[in-house]
Amino acid sequence: MFLSSPEHVSSYYANTCKAPYRAAQAGNLQTEVIIIGGGFSGLHTALRLALAGRQVTIIESSRVGWAASGRNGGMAILGWSCDMDPLEQALGQTDAKVLWDLMRWAAAELKDLPLSHGFDCDYRPGHLWTSVQTKRVAGLREWQQHAAVKWGYDRLQFIDKPELSDWVGSERYQAALFDPEGAHINPLKLALGLAAAIEKAGGKILEQTRALSYQEVGEQVRVITEHGQINCDVLVLACNSYIDELDPALNRKILPVGTFMVATEPLSAAQARALIPCNACVTDNQFVLDYFRLTADNRLLFGGGCTYLGGMPADFASAMRPNLERVFPSLRGVGIEYGWGGHIDISMRRTPEIGCRANVYWMQGYSGHGVLPTCVSGRVVADAILGSSDHLAIFRRLSHADFPGGRLLAPWFEAAGKFWFRLRDVI
Repeated sequence: MFLSSPEHVSSYYANTCKAPYRAAQAGNLQTEVIIIGGGFSGLHTALRLALAGRQVTIIESSRVGWAASGRNGGMAILGWSCDMDPLEQALGQTDAKVLWDLMRWAAAELKDLPLSHGFDCDYRPGHLWTSVQTKRVAGLREWQQHAAVKWGYDRLQFIDKPELSDWVGSERYQAALFDPEGAHINPLKLALGLAAAIEKAGGKILEQTRALSYQEVGEQVRVITEHGQINCDVLVLACNSYIDELDPALNRKILPVGTFMVATEPLSAAQARALIPCNACVTDNQFVLDYFRLTADNRLLFGGGCTYLGGMPADFASAMRPNLERVFPSLRGVGIEYGWGGHIDISMRRTPEIGCRANVYWMQGYSGHGVLPTCVSGRVVADAILGSSDHLAIFRRLSHADFPGGRLLAPWFEAAGKFWFRLRDVI
């Protein structure tokens, strides 16, 4: 559905990270595990397999971290996009608690990965979840209570309006929850660091190698690429929004959604501290939310727009400036040096889909909340390939419906739903 590009989009990340080029496939290959997709899902899976001694190869149609993994907001927030209630309804509290504990594991793993493998991803701790509307403050307190009682997580700190200025320099918010186990990162640096660790552990990564189709041949899988074919014992589909016609059945269960963000010019240290004194990443609890954080060089990175119909603004800065200045009036007229966008995948129920069929595995449906969930899914799939499938069995119990209307009508149905929820944000 989407055209690729041999280069990263011109984001803040791509312009400030040096991404090494990797060779394309040359000739037919045989390997133990092929992973299609060089984003977080594929990278986390490959690293765990390579460290376990498996022969693993990633093929990526463009560059490592080219899609959402290398251009997202960089917010490592505990939880799943669907929240915990749907998971509890589908799985029961015991198994839903397993998924929550996996999320906490991923938060700790993300902090440890740069230290263990010797790379930097600008890791900074803390996530601040705010309420714009007074009527939604109760939702923050309710989650704080549920997290402690149901999920055994008592580290959330409630912050009332009088204390909020010590955390975020905006009058827009009525209250907040601070999560010390959340964090923010430079996502492209994380992707590149994981890729280097995979290669150090003996794994291979081939860029500019598009997978065209695959077929199961006896006990093996044959992947046809634009450069030839690759035979493998195990195939992992880590394509998310870009699965397209590689697997039509999986493609019908997700909908690509366009998202975009901007990065300001570098601010002074005093300006940056005044905006977010706690230096956490910040989100709100609106349906169409704003999210923002400071970068390592004191820029404000600000996102929040999305489109279900595939298009992108012609001018990202003009599209995002009103939202940015609504939150921070003190930045009126600030220079915006970078604006970019891309596509994420959403599932019908916003629940993640991690599944398998014989020796073919897949991961998708993170629904805009993927930094930590991709780390979880990489562990779940790698563990299953290595012989431990208990966690995968839990995820496979989640049902995933096709989007009604197919690719032609589904975006319009979702856009209509978004309009209704946007109205609820303002009334």
